[in-house]
Amino acid sequence: MVSYSPRLVISALRGGSGKTLISMGLAALFKEKGYNVAVFKKGPDFIDPNWLSLATGNRCFNLDPFLMDKREIVSSFVSNSLCADISIVEGNRGLYDGMDLEGKYSTAELAKLIGSPLILILDVAMRTRTVAAILKGCQVFDTALNIKGVILNKVAGPRQEKLIRDCIRFYCDIPVVGSIPKLRENLLKERHMGLVPYQEREEAEKVIDWAKGIVKEHLDIQRITEMAKDALPVKMDKMDKKIDPKNEQTISSSPVRIGFFLDRAFWFYYPENLDALKERGAELVRIDALRDREVPDVDAIYIGGGFPETQAEFLARNEPLKRELRDRMEKGLPVYAECGGFMYLGESLFLDGKEYPMVGFLPIRFYMEKRPQGHGYTIMEVCRPNPFFRVKEVIRGHEFHYSRPYIVEAREWDFAFKVNRGRGIDQKQDGICKKNVLATYTHIHVRGNRQWPEAIIKVAGSFKQNMPRP
Repeated sequence: MVSYSPRLVISALRGGSGKTLISMGLAALFKEKGYNVAVFKKGPDFIDPNWLSLATGNRCFNLDPFLMDKREIVSSFVSNSLCADISIVEGNRGLYDGMDLEGKYSTAELAKLIGSPLILILDVAMRTRTVAAILKGCQVFDTALNIKGVILNKVAGPRQEKLIRDCIRFYCDIPVVGSIPKLRENLLKERHMGLVPYQEREEAEKVIDWAKGIVKEHLDIQRITEMAKDALPVKMDKMDKKIDPKNEQTISSSPVRIGFFLDRAFWFYYPENLDALKERGAELVRIDALRDREVPDVDAIYIGGGFPETQAEFLARNEPLKRELRDRMEKGLPVYAECGGFMYLGESLFLDGKEYPMVGFLPIRFYMEKRPQGHGYTIMEVCRPNPFFRVKEVIRGHEFHYSRPYIVEAREWDFAFKVNRGRGIDQKQDGICKKNVLATYTHIHVRGNRQWPEAIIKVAGSFKQNMPRP
């Protein structure tokens, strides 16, 4: 398959420069115009993609050069944008920021990979002619990158704007397609993990309308739309399939039921992770950790990340669900838990001097700190047997948490992963394993860990076959 669809990558020189505001506003405005808008987020993120999904009514997919190889990125982009009238890709960090000298994990490299024109947001606060110098540097740094236009942000007034526009025109010959003034009010509230998620904002739709209004008033939408059409054809490998033919036998003839927690506390899921389980024959059953009083009839459970600390009191109160989940895990129910889900399975969560009892299955207590305790990409080597990964397998993922774990009682062989990059539980180990439960700080993406869903299906099938229904 080949995608010829119009597309834009929205980037900036650093984080906090307005990428989400402009990406969300553009996506919402295009939707208002009747476009089917495909949305993507570069890098590991759950919060920004959820805002982009809310703005368009379409799921947002992550494109991450560290977690996925180039073939997987192209496959995801093409397959999820084929029916779109336009695609918006929000970058992350600075345009050329990456993890190595070549910047191969940068937003710039992603834009080239998917043949997309790029619009660069420039924070012009307390600058004039220097803005053109910075932009010129971005141009010559990589001449293969198609920087199609720029948006000026935090403009102080008409005189500053005119001088900057004149300098960019003279030195860089790139059109300025928007100029956003310093905003008196910013409705995109932030917290330690980035933006406050829309799930916690009663006025979320108002925020979308606000962003759409800013874009409509201050950006040249017609010119931006024309720029999006300057995309190169991008081709998906014909051999790519959602399910590898070698593994088609893993599709269950007797479907397993896999529960997944989805509520105000737990909602960090890459959509393709859930899709992969369904494509392999699983029936997904939603569980609400705040409202449900019993564990449904399932053969395995997937607990994603989220913000259990913001819902700690409500999680602690739901003793019936915690008690039944603990009993079912003791009897062998397979559970895969990431980050916030990991915290939920521990003994307690300590927050602002108070202790909130959690499920109590794993011998770990968690203390919320003011600074990140783990932040960035991870590389884990599977060093011990566990239900979901093969020994010696290398896992790429990411972590971002403010909780500090205190191990109450655990043996060295209870940990499945050796930490080669990142922090994990204690900078040496991650992935605590007990019975058929594996809990880790690391988030993974199925496009970088193709065997993961098949392992869950297999373990769930074995449990279903050998365990009588409750």
